[in-house]
Amino acid sequence: MFSKSLYIGFVGFVLSVATAWAGGSAIQGVVKDAKGQAIKGADVRIESKDGKQQFNTVKTDGKGRYISEGLPPGVYRVTLAVNGAVKASITNTKTKADQTTQLNFDLKPVPVAQANAGQKKGKHMVWVPASTGSHIGGRWVEVPDGATEPGALNVQRANAEQLQRAAQSAGSSGTGR
Repeated sequence: MFSKSLYIGFVGFVLSVATAWAGGSAIQGVVKDAKGQAIKGADVRIESKDGKQQFNTVKTDGKGRYISEGLPPGVYRVTLAVNGAVKASITNTKTKADQTTQLNFDLKPVPVAQANAGQKKGKHMVWVPASTGSHIGGRWVEVPDGATEPGALNVQRANAEQLQRAAQSAGSSGTGR
């Protein structure tokens, strides 16, 4: 029994030494403003991906460089704050044991066309409810890309009297059932 306990203790010791020997990871980079100039004194906060545990906050030097060492390997949220205002946050920064992850912040504005080019094109669908008096349920309808912009659907407001007149005029024009 004693030898079994000794063996388990030895294996645990070897594993703990191997883990400590593997060392931590690091995140480093450079922070630049909209003009491409280095930002001195910006805060770079490193925390768990869900934001519940903060690991480190470092300041950039005169050349805009920062480094945070001794981090356990994992996935982090890295947030950049300049003069107390959050300028950027990256939620999936991965680090590996004994490696340095390079993460630069370039605060240059991106042209709208370039920003939209990176977005996925998908179908824009809207829900059309069932017609009054119909036993058929509503349905999803695909609309053109620009139609989902505010004011692009050409929606007109009407009261009950106006709707009744519109329905009567549609029925008298020969389009009735």
